[in-house]
Formats: sequence, C-alpha cells, structure tokens
Amino acid sequence: MEERKLRRINREDMLELTRRMTVKRNCFGRIAGAYLDEEGFVDGTFNAHFLKLSPAQQATNLAIAKAIPFAETNEKLREYRFTSANTQKIRQLLLALRDCELKNDALLDIIYELFGEHYRAKGSYAVYFFHGSYDVPLKGSDKEELWDSEEVYKFLICAVAPVHGDYEPGAPECGFLYPAFTDRSTNADGIAVFQADPEHPHGELEEKILGL
Repeated sequence: MEERKLRRINREDMLELTRRMTVKRNCFGRIAGAYLDEEGFVDGTFNAHFLKLSPAQQATNLAIAKAIPFAETNEKLREYRFTSANTQKIRQLLLALRDCELKNDALLDIIYELFGEHYRAKGSYAVYFFHGSYDVPLKGSDKEELWDSEEVYKFLICAVAPVHGDYEPGAPECGFLYPAFTDRSTNADGIAVFQADPEHPHGELEEKILGL
C-alpha cells in the first residue's frame, strides 16, 4: 500500500481547513448520506442544506466532518493519487458529485451501492457526504493572510461511521477528503484517505471502493 502514497500532507493545510468547520465559521453548504445495515442494504437516505439544520445538528455533523482533515497527517490521513483507468471512473464520479454540490441523488446512490457491496461492517453504519467551499486567502512572505483570494477550493468530505439506536452516529472509522488540498490548492488527481485505526484499516475503502 505504501507505493500508492503520493506525498506527505502539510498539517498546516489541514488545520487551515478545519478552522472553517465551526458553527460560526461554517464552510459547508450541503450534507447528504445513507444509513446501511450490516449486510449493505440501504435503510434510508437524506439530503439537506447544511444551514437549515438546527445549531445542535450542525455541531454534531461538523464534528463528524472535521474528524477527517483533523486526523493525524501521514498516519491516519494519507494522500494518494488516482492513476489507473479504474480509478478514473471513481474520480469522475466524485468530481461530478462535487460539481453538482451533492444535489444529484442518482450519483449519490451509485456510491452508496459501492459501499453496500464492498464495505465490511460489524453493524449498521452511515455514509456521510459534506460539500464545502473555502475561499483560499493569499498569504504574504510572513505567512500572514491577506484580504485577496487566491482561489475557491470546492471539496467533498466523506465520513463512514457506525450508528446506534435512532441513527445516532459514532466516531468515523474511515473516510476521505476530495480533491486533495495540496500546497493550499485544488489537486483533482489526489485524494486524502482517513483510517481511524491504521493498524487495522478498512482496506476495502481504498482497494474496492476508490480503487487506489
């Protein structure tokens, strides 16, 4: 698996993103997801404007999303490159999901089916998708942020978490950030993959679902 790793992730880049993942400084416009049982059958789905959630719901979901980029870089969060023909298919699917801002349920159903077919779960779980937008500020030579914007980084965060009771989510077990945020810029050929337990990862996420 190591030969697939693209580059070391800059921790400061990830922290820069997570600073916009609070209720007051929220960077997300939409959230969508599916609840699946242990056998991979979809029990239900949802798709909502993030700001229409209650403050409590926003806080809960922000904690789930933030867990991915806030993870230990280059240990629990690693960046890979889409290279083969097989990976280009999932790359195009993720780009389409990002560009439609998660408003296409048919595209979401395709990826939920991939999880249902390949994800190894010990119980019911949820697949959460967040669409975010970050106006990347220019930085001066002293690394202080300037008012001018360099680009708008539009991205997806996927988090997979166990659920209990009435769809109460636990901590994410795996997920990803796409496109990668490389040198404070969009890298559509890269994806940052999160594994909560690198010693016992959900390798099927990388190998079967993302095809890395």
